[in-house]
Amino acid sequence: MSWFESVILGLVQGLTEFLPISSSGHLRLTAAFAGWEDPGAAFTAISQIGTETAVLLYFRKDVVRIISAWFRSLTDKAMRADPDARMGWLIIVGSIPIGVLGLTFQDAIEGPFRDLRLIGTTLIVMGLLLGYADWRASKDSAGGRHRAPKQRKELTDLTTRDGLLFGFAQALALVPGVSRSGATLTGGLFLGYNREAAARYSFLLAMPAVLASGVFELKEVASEPHISWGPIIAGTLIAFGVGYAVIAWLMQYITTKSFMPFVIYRVLLGLLIFALVGFGALEPTAGDPGH
Repeated sequence: MSWFESVILGLVQGLTEFLPISSSGHLRLTAAFAGWEDPGAAFTAISQIGTETAVLLYFRKDVVRIISAWFRSLTDKAMRADPDARMGWLIIVGSIPIGVLGLTFQDAIEGPFRDLRLIGTTLIVMGLLLGYADWRASKDSAGGRHRAPKQRKELTDLTTRDGLLFGFAQALALVPGVSRSGATLTGGLFLGYNREAAARYSFLLAMPAVLASGVFELKEVASEPHISWGPIIAGTLIAFGVGYAVIAWLMQYITTKSFMPFVIYRVLLGLLIFALVGFGALEPTAGDPGH
């Protein structure tokens, strides 16, 4: 990977990680459109260390409180009722599905799941699901002529069942094109949570899984000869800086705006992929070193 490629891919990772449009799908598509070799699941996982570090920095006060309360709850039973301690346990519970499924389907994630036709499909299908979930949430909040607005759930209402369901939604993002934030936001909205609560838990839930995945891939890559660490580190640092700006913007955006612009973008991009593949302008496995 060249320095130029790493800079562009780092920008793409930072811009797309927290938006519900799939960072892994966009990294794959960027390489395919540019005629580069697929950066692969390894680069995606390592560059996500940068964006997840941005989450740690942005939510640092929450993270410190949660970790502190969780550790105290291990020895103090009274602390187990503390909201921050409960959140620590719920993040652990919600991380189980992606950990198990990620290890089970590792070969597919690094191979067949990166087919551009599958990415196009997941962009469209998950985009439409997000659109419906967001429309239903807006309808509940607005109420109607003959019914009062429906109060949607806050993060303090999170249960073990909901945490696990959030976790299964997050696990769908193992398939490029799904989007980690998009899947968990969709799941949260269907479960009755408001946009801000769903987004906050989505970002907190992603930290253990993404950091663990990044460290795992880092160990795998480190064992390979002739690795260009400079470009990889540069791309990760760029992803961190851009990602921090995006998450700060998104948390403000979702308080008043809908996800419909992202839904439209996902559907149009998915249709473009199918058109390019259908007319032979793009191979489904473009950039895959195994083809």
